[in-house]
Amino acid sequence: MAERPRHIITLACSVCKDRNYHNAVGKKREKKIELNKFCPKCRKHTLHKETK
Repeated sequence: MAERPRHIITLACSVCKDRNYHNAVGKKREKKIELNKFCPKCRKHTLHKETK
């Protein structure tokens, strides 16, 4: 079975703007990803948004 086209995105903390996480996602999607993740710089769980 063929692999689906995917690309790497970066997740940045919405509080301190630090880029903490990377994730592979499919190319056919409509909205940007927003996840609650732990930010080591803020030392708490914050909203992380997809950036370039």
